[in-house]
Amino acid sequence: MAKKNDHDVVIIGSGAGGGMAAHTLTRLGVKCLMLEAGPMVDWERDRSLVNVHDLPYRGFGKPGRFPHVTQASEFDANLWADEKQNPYTYAENEPFYWVRIRALGGKMLRWGRASWRLSDFEFRAKDHDGYGENWPVRLADLAPYYDRAEPMFRVSGRNEGLPQLPDGKLLLDDSNDSVSVRRFIESCKKLGIPTTKPRRASGTLASSTNLLLPDALATGKLTVVPNAVVSRLSVNPDTGRVDGVHFVDRRSRRDYHVKARAVVVSASTLESTRLLLNSASRQHPNGLGNSSGALGRYLFDQFYIKNCIVCAVPEAKGGKGPRNLMGGGGYVVRFRNVDKKEKNFLRGYTYDFGSGGTPSAKLLPLYGEPLAKELENLRGAGFSMTAMGEVLPRFENHVSIDKDMKDAWGIPVLRISQKYGDNEYAMAKDAMESADAMCKGAGFETIAKHSTFVPPGESIHELGTCRMGSDPKKSVLNGFNQSHDVRNLFVVDGSSFVTGGAQNPTLTILALSMRASEYLAEGLRKGNI
Repeated sequence: MAKKNDHDVVIIGSGAGGGMAAHTLTRLGVKCLMLEAGPMVDWERDRSLVNVHDLPYRGFGKPGRFPHVTQASEFDANLWADEKQNPYTYAENEPFYWVRIRALGGKMLRWGRASWRLSDFEFRAKDHDGYGENWPVRLADLAPYYDRAEPMFRVSGRNEGLPQLPDGKLLLDDSNDSVSVRRFIESCKKLGIPTTKPRRASGTLASSTNLLLPDALATGKLTVVPNAVVSRLSVNPDTGRVDGVHFVDRRSRRDYHVKARAVVVSASTLESTRLLLNSASRQHPNGLGNSSGALGRYLFDQFYIKNCIVCAVPEAKGGKGPRNLMGGGGYVVRFRNVDKKEKNFLRGYTYDFGSGGTPSAKLLPLYGEPLAKELENLRGAGFSMTAMGEVLPRFENHVSIDKDMKDAWGIPVLRISQKYGDNEYAMAKDAMESADAMCKGAGFETIAKHSTFVPPGESIHELGTCRMGSDPKKSVLNGFNQSHDVRNLFVVDGSSFVTGGAQNPTLTILALSMRASEYLAEGLRKGNI
């Protein structure tokens, strides 16, 4: 069934990229139709407020529905994509955890709100160490958009004047550090390692649903269609340009087609690439906009070592520490391979660290009463660090369409192939050893340490597969997130990334989407898109 065309742009996805696209385009007078695969979220109705013990599965959720989503529970089960309806495949020796949310707002409904800028160590990474490709943009190009996005999300933190962590338009975090955190920071200083306060968007729910879409809807130029599972983009057979979008109603399974002057794809990294691969046609036999062959290639994320070290602060054991000894945390800034290559790996890593809490019983080689006594002794005395490291984009890490499997709406699914390499393993080992040195310098007692990262995907920072670039033979998009092959197609999510550093990518997605959307609006105004 064809839908009436009373809009200029179709936006696919409602998270960071799609939300910012809607906010920017409607502000500039562009009429937009937003297609969201999931439902509208009614927080009063859908968020469970009952006691955990009254839930059927005691808060964890029915076994088997979310085998890869460690974050899912009965409290928010309505948000996460059911993997039985939304399957994907991978080789047995290459596990990948694809974490998805299908609801208005996308993964922003559950993002950690960490809001870091990328630096020219990422944008110009090839210039720095010779590996891979540079972005077609650099920090100076994105800085004006970072400057506008940060106040919109009320990002707080501290500016440190570090080239590897660019300063921002931040609300000052002037909170005081606990004694244990100050001791840790002093230990890092002695080792020449920079630290800072976390940079986070303010508010429990700082998402597109409350900070971007309301303003876009208020213009009267945005229409949101929930439960619209997009299957493919249609192409004009004469021009080779996108002329519309096919989608399936999630509940009725009815097929629809909407026309568009331009399409903005922001369904999340892998979902966007799946859509473009499934949109192959006579003009685009290898996937829409894939003359380079790069679509689906160079998949990467950020490796994640949960609690790579867990320590005890001696003075806090037995509940004897003073009130200001424990609590709080911070961020260790990348310090490897900044001024020069100093290790047997490329790029670098960062840490989140926190003071307080009780170490897990799993880390203690005790049982029964001795275990109970030691847990009581360590109550509130814990100090832990989690490492995030940069993963190198590699051609062989890729996604493709698995023609032997379809989702609940008859759409072919993705087969995902990503493995970490020697560079990541060497970096992880160094991260564990460095964390141990920092904690020992602070006088903490090491309880456990390890260098084992979670499987690819579980960091929920998957990137690449529809990369930007200056050379159309090596990339899918140009510096404005516009398809090299299809002038009226834009992709504004993490799939466009060329490198990712160790920083949370959301703020950069917001900045890129704002920049691309302003470029698109001007092109529509001039009639050249």
